[in-house]
Amino acid sequence: MPAPRLPSQPADYSGGNPPPDVTPVFALKELVARLHREQTKIQDLLSSLGFALRSFKNLNQFLELTPLIASRVTDADGGALVLFKPNGQMRLERLHCQDNQCQDVRVAIESATRQLTASAASSYEKVSLPFTNRTNALDQQVSNALGHTVQLFGTAILTKNVERGRLYVFSRDPEYTWTETRQKLVRLVADQTAVAIENDELTVELRKKERLDRELEIGAEIQVQLLPRQCPKIEGVELAARCKTANRVGGDYYDFIPANYDQIRTGKKAGVTESGRWSLAIGDVMGKGVPAGLIMTMLRGMLRAEVLNAHSPSRILQHLNHVMHADLENSNRFATLFYSEYDSTTRTLSYSNAAHHPPLLWQAETGILKRLDTLGMLIGLDMDSRYDEAQVQLQMGDTIIYYTDGFTDAANQNGDRFDEENLAHHFQLACRRYGNPQAILNYLFDQVQEFIGPDRHNEDDMTLIVLKVVEDTVHPA
Repeated sequence: MPAPRLPSQPADYSGGNPPPDVTPVFALKELVARLHREQTKIQDLLSSLGFALRSFKNLNQFLELTPLIASRVTDADGGALVLFKPNGQMRLERLHCQDNQCQDVRVAIESATRQLTASAASSYEKVSLPFTNRTNALDQQVSNALGHTVQLFGTAILTKNVERGRLYVFSRDPEYTWTETRQKLVRLVADQTAVAIENDELTVELRKKERLDRELEIGAEIQVQLLPRQCPKIEGVELAARCKTANRVGGDYYDFIPANYDQIRTGKKAGVTESGRWSLAIGDVMGKGVPAGLIMTMLRGMLRAEVLNAHSPSRILQHLNHVMHADLENSNRFATLFYSEYDSTTRTLSYSNAAHHPPLLWQAETGILKRLDTLGMLIGLDMDSRYDEAQVQLQMGDTIIYYTDGFTDAANQNGDRFDEENLAHHFQLACRRYGNPQAILNYLFDQVQEFIGPDRHNEDDMTLIVLKVVEDTVHPA
């Protein structure tokens, strides 16, 4: 058996056989290594783009990378990013070239976008229409302007199935071809760009919402401060009141107003019992949220000013309607208002109603309910509206509830409403069962909550005032 040849020994080709060709092996190894390097480069570039998507807080910083990454992962000469604005404009946002020789690309894209934007504006094309026709024309115009010497590929940037722009990648190499793999890589970069755009818009919307939430909090704080912090101590009556808004800012309104300027000027401390005339008002602005809250604030200020003029209830509503008519008409909103004045020396309640739900009077002596109502239109509906007024003599133990439609319109899961009949029934029960206004108020709120469901929230503001005539040291004249 021949001895094995050592590696250092030269091969013997004396027999005339040619040496084996190792070139294909080396070439294959080099090809595999090159493909591996290309794959690694692509992975690194796409990883860098993903990192930028997670890290960059500024959208413009990310958009700087889009055409750069798209051109490098495809071994192209450059890339261009065109964005579509909400007003219908097309604009070249970013342009990248490997050799900085891409003036022809810039001119071609900018010329095409200007022409298509001007064409859309002149034809009164709606911004909400799809961009499909215009993007096809954009691709065609850019391709024609660059000619056959530039290999161009464009893909859409889509957010929520809406085209927000185009990503173009180009090469001047005549041997360059747009393979399926290269096209997929460009689409992948375009998709990352779409995510960045959508994230930026969501961030902007979140900031707007945070500012709006803060403004609503401030509005709610102001509204709470404008409503009475506590019920006044009026000789001969006990009071309880509560306003429960459906939103942070509501359109319900109630107030206790001294009918005499001297009572305001003396500034009596809380807890001091006062005699004389007091105004009790309750109202509801049509609508919810901030607009209704603003109108409610305006209504409050004007009503307080009118009360000091010492007019009758009907005249006060007439003046208020006249003054507020223009503002309410322009805003397409109206207000209901029940205005009353209680004279503690005579136990007389004078009142006038501007289409508000009439308060209910429970007469202690007979146990009969009476609706306190007069003719009158909504505040702001007709400038020349007339308002009637009436009076009622109250007796010991008589109880009145002022309420807004949040009570009667409260609905349960089946869609059934609490309605006035149900409210009247529970009001009578409460008057027989409880001796003070606060207990009556709590009972009525509990009944409504039980009706709509313990875990459900009422869709409208609910306001309730309970007034009860009690024994005092002042005797009717």
